Amino acid sequence: MGLRPAVRLPLLVALLAAGSGAALAAQAPRLYLTNQDDATVSILDPVGRTLLETLDLRTLGFAPSARPHHAQVESDGSFWYVTLIGAGRVLKLDRQNRVVGSVALEVPGLLALSRTSDLLVVARSMSAVNPPSRMAIIRRSDMTLLDEVEVIFPRPHAIALDPRGRYAYVASLGVNQIASVRLEDGRVTLVDIPGPYHTLTQFSVSPDGHWLVATGSTSGQLLVFDIASEGTPVLARTVPVEKGPFETAFTHDGSRLYVSNLDANVVSIVEPATWTVTKVLTGPFQQPHGVVVTADGQVVWVSNRHQAGGAHQHEGQQATGTGTAVALCAADGRVLAEIPVGHYAAGIGVSAPTVTPAAPRPCP
Repeated sequence: MGLRPAVRLPLLVALLAAGSGAALAAQAPRLYLTNQDDATVSILDPVGRTLLETLDLRTLGFAPSARPHHAQVESDGSFWYVTLIGAGRVLKLDRQNRVVGSVALEVPGLLALSRTSDLLVVARSMSAVNPPSRMAIIRRSDMTLLDEVEVIFPRPHAIALDPRGRYAYVASLGVNQIASVRLEDGRVTLVDIPGPYHTLTQFSVSPDGHWLVATGSTSGQLLVFDIASEGTPVLARTVPVEKGPFETAFTHDGSRLYVSNLDANVVSIVEPATWTVTKVLTGPFQQPHGVVVTADGQVVWVSNRHQAGGAHQHEGQQATGTGTAVALCAADGRVLAEIPVGHYAAGIGVSAPTVTPAAPRPCP
């Protein structure tokens, strides 16, 4: 299951490198939200809560069927990355939205960006019926595809990086299994998950690196894994939530976990100290999909698809309206703003904090 010998040295170098791009002082943060049916990306000011611009990927030479799905952002805001399912590309763009690198990859889906090395890891799209059972590893400074690691199980979708930097975690939509991938040599360890068919959709990792949380979008559960022993996820508990849990995000102090419940049109707040649901937010949610927390830790952003049909209808023929980006106060879940974006608002990317943020404050 290891990497090809020819890529081991550059991968080790990438593991030791510290990110890409020079630090850019005092830049205003930006949030990138992919509009999958429009081949556009909405670029927002996550603090001022305004839409700054909409990048039309057709102006960069891509077809209307490019289907942008997920985004990630460098901590200094210098570059951002987006997967294009329909175009079979992972793009790197600068702050002026110029393409500075590209990797060809079959049906790329979710991304995870390492904060300790020069690596970007990529899973496969949920919309693909039979995608490759491989996780891609990209050296993001020069956008070189270092390898595609065979994870054995079908439909690898959820993906996360251990904050200590040596392991990636990948989960299957098709079977109840997780793969722990050691990045330095591609060694894969499979973990079988008990219970009903979960459809493991996405991961998030607690700020202290202790917990790995997976969403079971068909079982209606959060699956909480103890990863205190690096690279060895152990199922610690399950947490029942509202129908269709899709993505999650911890507040930066670890006191709350926000959960988008795509099929229930609500957002749940879970208290990790007790692993109980403390609040279910109703309001302007219609198929809530992506969830992120701003670098200052004060605002939670949720994308909403506004489509008819089920959780896994990714083609978007039944749009009921344009998507929205909803800003929530991280301290209490109160709605702060609702911004119209494009059709099928999907994955979101925002910069991670460069210093330990304070606990969420009450919002004015």
